[in-house]
This record gives sequence, structure tokens and C-alpha cells, in this order.
Amino acid sequence: MPKILIKNAKALVGTHAPEVRRVAGAQMADLPLIENAWLQAENGRITGMGPMTDFPGVTDWNDLTVIEAEGRLVLPGWCDPHTHTVFAAPREQEFVDRINGLSYQEIAARGGGILNSARKLRDMSADDLYDQARQRLEEMMWQGTVAVEIKSGYGLTVESELKMLHVIARLRETLPLRIKATLLAAHAIPPEFTNDRNAWVDRIVEELIPVVARERLADHVDVFCETNYYTVEEMDRILQAGAEHGLPGKVHVNQFTSIGGIQAAVANKAWSVDHLEVMRPEDIDALVGSGTIPTVLPSCSFFLNIPYAPVRDLVTAGLPVALATDHNPGSTPSGNMNFILSLACLKLRMLPEEAVNAMTINAASAMGLSDHFGALSVGRNASLIITRPVPSLAYLPYAFGTDHIDTVIIDGTIIRSGTTVP
Repeated sequence: MPKILIKNAKALVGTHAPEVRRVAGAQMADLPLIENAWLQAENGRITGMGPMTDFPGVTDWNDLTVIEAEGRLVLPGWCDPHTHTVFAAPREQEFVDRINGLSYQEIAARGGGILNSARKLRDMSADDLYDQARQRLEEMMWQGTVAVEIKSGYGLTVESELKMLHVIARLRETLPLRIKATLLAAHAIPPEFTNDRNAWVDRIVEELIPVVARERLADHVDVFCETNYYTVEEMDRILQAGAEHGLPGKVHVNQFTSIGGIQAAVANKAWSVDHLEVMRPEDIDALVGSGTIPTVLPSCSFFLNIPYAPVRDLVTAGLPVALATDHNPGSTPSGNMNFILSLACLKLRMLPEEAVNAMTINAASAMGLSDHFGALSVGRNASLIITRPVPSLAYLPYAFGTDHIDTVIIDGTIIRSGTTVP
């Protein structure tokens, strides 16, 4: 694998020490950097870095790619810990329905929403699902995403959920970015089980989870714990079954209502609780000291016009907030983490430094990847972004809608270079 040398960078940003796995509370505003810097990578890992004044020079030019980064920032690649990137078709008609005044819940009650996606996915071949998802992920990589979590949940039958997970496994084998898979069979109640929802939960617990664990098709199990979807008791049962099979929880909670899902998730040692648009003080208190990472999805709030998660309260409570896109056909048809950076600053009142930490080291931690991703440090993967010349870090979220990325490198391989379009 060729060696890479980046030199004369305006700054290396996010240079957390190798032992740092997440940052929390007030520490989220601390984004360490090295100004006027160099970074070297070999065999997919960062092997050296520092200020240009301490640059040791080059002794071996064989297979060395040199990148001149004057005026440019070098950052860890974006880590996206919550997506639904494998789906069959967009849902633009529901977008128009919301413009006409229908709520997300009203659209779902009319047969739209998750059930709409499930009907379409059941009829689509695995090859077509793979081809569509690959195009989405290639675009996300072009935008700087180097690690992503992908959920099932649009199958809602044993066969279709497994079809989704096999597609995710194929994507993991064929694309350079790191992919984590999550079983989300408890996304909605399948129409066939409307009058016997316990039978579907039984099928998840007794059939799906064991086969998924045995075939290593997922890293986590998820539940949409929300009014009119899954109860706290149902989530508790599914999370316990997942834990028994080595699949820790990453769960949807508190998107529209607060019904005790966070407390149950923490009791089950879930890795993350995601959404959090509606939070009571006792929900925040339950997270303090738990090890469970609150993961916030601001583009969902933007697209559905629902409240934004109270991130300032979470940070004040000393919690390690992560950010994700929630890329899906119904509530967030975008996997662009750069837009998340702007939304986090504009709508969540996060400092640019806090937002970058939430999209890198904390997001990697929410996927169990912070040993290798989320920071620039010797030994971590050489998965990073080089911007175009910019005046400052704050300019990235400030000039929203502008493509600030020049180069994307994943595990030492240059995925994007210069201004060539994909």
C-alpha cells in the first residue's frame, strides 16, 4: 500500500491522544490541533505527525504520495453512527403530504412511513437494493464519511430483514469505508401482526436474533421505542435477547414522546440512545454516568419540522453527545455529514469544536470504533478529510451548502482528490 505524506497543513484538527475514546460535557469544546503541520501514513495507519518545524524529512520516496496542504485543514473523517441507507425507494409524495399539513404520525396512520418502505423493499431484489445503497454510500464517502452504521428495519418479515442484513454484509465486503450493521426488526409492527404484536416480538427474539448472531450479520440490535410503535416492555425484552446473543443495543427513543425508553435502554447497557428530540429532566439524569452515548439527528428535525434535541442541556449535564445523519427515505433523505455540522451549530447551538468532536471521536465511540477512527493520532487509521483552503474551522459550518472538501482518504487509500466530481 502506498505511503502518504501530507505537509504544510494549516492545521491537523482533532489530534486527541491515542487513549482518548470520547469527550464529554465541557471537554467537547476542546478540539486539539497542531498548526502548520505534517502527517504521514503507511499501510493504512497514521505513522507520524507534528509541526513542520519538527518535520524529520523524507528518507524513502518509493511509493510515496505527497499532498501539499497549505491553507487547508486536515480532520478525522466523519463517522455516521445512525443511518437507514439500505432502502428500496424514496418517499417524496409524503414530503408533499407534509407540505399540505399532514404530520409524520398521520402519514403513518394512512399506511405511509415505515410500512410504505417495507412494502417496496419486500418486492425488490437483493441485487437492486445493493446497487442503490452502494450509490448512496459512495456519495457519502465523497462527502467525507469514513465509517457508517446501517440498520435493517424496512423488511418487517424474517426473510426481508435477513435480505437487508445480507445486503449490508455485501456492502461491507466491497466498499472501503467501515460499516457496522444493526438489526432493527422492531421498527414498526408489520401489518400481518397488527392483531397479535406479541407474535412478531416472539419471532424477533426467538428466530431473528439467534440466526443473525449465529451468522454474524449484525453488531447491534435496535428498537423504535415510541408511542404507537414499540413499548418499553417490548424494547426491554428485545434488548435482553440481543445481549444474550452478544448484540448490544443502539435504540430509537424520545423522538416524539418520553415514555421511559431511555431508562430501560440504560438499564440494558445500550451503547447509544438516538433521536432525543423530546427530553425530560429525568431522562437526562438517567444518562449521567451510564456510559450510554446520546446521539442526536438534527437533519430529521429539520426535515420533519419537529423540535431539535436539547443538546446544550445534555452537554451541561456532562454527557458525550454524538451526531448522525439518520439517512433514510422518510425523514432524512440525506447522508451529508457536512450539513449536520452546520445544523449542529445553527440549530443545536453547538460550537464548531463541539460539533466536530460529536461527528468524529464521539460518533466513532457510539459504534465501538474509537480505537481506530474519530481522531488524528499515531496508530489510528489514516481515514481523514483535507479541506480546500479555508480561513478557519468555523468557516466549515458557517458557509453551509458549499463543498469544502478537497481530499478524502480511507485507511490510507485516496477516495477523492481535487475537484473531480464522482
